[in-house]
Amino acid sequence: MSSKKAFTLLLGLAAASIAMIEPALASGGGGLPWEGPLEQIQESITGPVAGAIALAAVAIAGGMLIFGGELNDFARRLCYIVLVAGIR
Repeated sequence: MSSKKAFTLLLGLAAASIAMIEPALASGGGGLPWEGPLEQIQESITGPVAGAIALAAVAIAGGMLIFGGELNDFARRLCYIVLVAGIR
C-alpha cells in the first residue's frame, strides 16, 4: 500500500470517527444531597437581610475607623476587611 493511500485511509477513518462521536451531555437532574442546603445558604447571603447587615457593618466599621481612637493594626485591618466585604 502506498503512503498516499495509507494517508487517505487514515484521514477517512479519522473523519468517520469524529462524525460518529456523540456529545457527553450533563444530566442536569441534580439530586445531590448538599445542593438544597447550599441553595438556602446562597439565598440567605444574597437577600435583603444580608444587604441590611452589610450596610450596618459598613457604618460600624467606618465609625470605628473615624472615632475609634487608638486601634491596633489588627483591628484596623479588620475594619478595612469589613468595609470591603460590605461594599461588595
